[in-house]
Amino acid sequence: MNTPHTPMTIGAVAKRAGVAIDTIRYYEREGLLPEPLRRASGYRSYDEGAVRQLRFIRRAKDLGFTLEEIRDLLALSADRHRGVKAVKQRAQDRLAAINERIAELTRVRDGLEQLIDACPGHGEPDECPILRALADQEGEA
Repeated sequence: MNTPHTPMTIGAVAKRAGVAIDTIRYYEREGLLPEPLRRASGYRSYDEGAVRQLRFIRRAKDLGFTLEEIRDLLALSADRHRGVKAVKQRAQDRLAAINERIAELTRVRDGLEQLIDACPGHGEPDECPILRALADQEGEA
């Protein structure tokens, strides 16, 4: 088991955090993960903190946060005075955006279900309610 100070290679960190090596390099370039120390050989050297931070990023992405929002969350997590309140607000904002997207997808699903129910599945294409609806809406876009 690695201790917080046991140096790890990028491959070991990737495996422990459940991400690809290229993802780690990308997060470093984007400033989401600090540049690691380098060994005399030039290879990157990571500690357990990098694994924790990568897991944080992965979980935040799974919850729908953008990389920019994750960057903010990481900064706020270090802010002892305002961090928790601001993190809660960011989470509430993300939830509101998800709820808006769900409502939009529900409207799309309901409309598509209506069109499917109205379509007999046979006959002339000009009489297909799905094709007619798509053609009618084309001019409105």
